[in-house]
Amino acid sequence: MLLDEDPASLIAQCTSHFKLDSDRSSLLRISDSLGTLSSFRQQHMSSLQSTLTRLNRTHQTLSSNHNHTLSHHNPTTHAAEILRLDTEKFKIAKQASDLEMEGERLEGELSRLGGVLGDLEAEGVEGGEREKGPEEDATVLKLKVYRSLGIDVEADTTGQYNKAVIRNAAKGDVHVVNIDPKFSRNFYTNYFWRTM
Repeated sequence: MLLDEDPASLIAQCTSHFKLDSDRSSLLRISDSLGTLSSFRQQHMSSLQSTLTRLNRTHQTLSSNHNHTLSHHNPTTHAAEILRLDTEKFKIAKQASDLEMEGERLEGELSRLGGVLGDLEAEGVEGGEREKGPEEDATVLKLKVYRSLGIDVEADTTGQYNKAVIRNAAKGDVHVVNIDPKFSRNFYTNYFWRTM
C-alpha cells in the first residue's frame, strides 16, 4: 500500500524529481531586477519632485511679479502718455512739413539769387550801363538784400525804417526787433547775424 511508506521519504522522492534550481535562480534574478527598478523609480521620482518644487517656486515668483506689475499699472496714466506721444508725433510731423516747405522756398530763393549773381558778374565790377527803373534806388536794393537774408524791414508813418522781422528757418524762430537810434548800426548788425 502507498501509505505503508514513510510520507517524508515519499515527499523527498517527489521533490527530487522536480528541478527547482533554475526556478530559484530565475526568482533571484527577478527579485534583483525588481529591486533595481524600484531604486531607479525612487531616484526618478525624487528628481521629478525636486524639479516640481523648483518650478513651483519659479511660478510663485513670476506670479508675484505679475501681480505687482498689474497693481502698479495705471491705465489712465498709460492712456495719457500715449495721447502725449501722439500729439508730439503730429507736432514733429508738422514741423518737418513746415521745414520742408521752408527748404523748398529757400532753394527757390537760392536759385533766384544765383541768377542775380550771374547777372552782376556779367556786368562786371563797375556795373554795366543799363536802364534803371525808378524803384531801383539804393534803399530798394538794401531791402532786397535784407529780404534774401530772411529779414523784413518795415517803415513807420514818417518813412523811417525802425522795425525788423527776422526769420530763422533752421530754428523755426521769428524775432521782431524795434530799431532804436541810440544803439549803433554795428550793434544791430551783430544782433541780426546772431539771430539768423
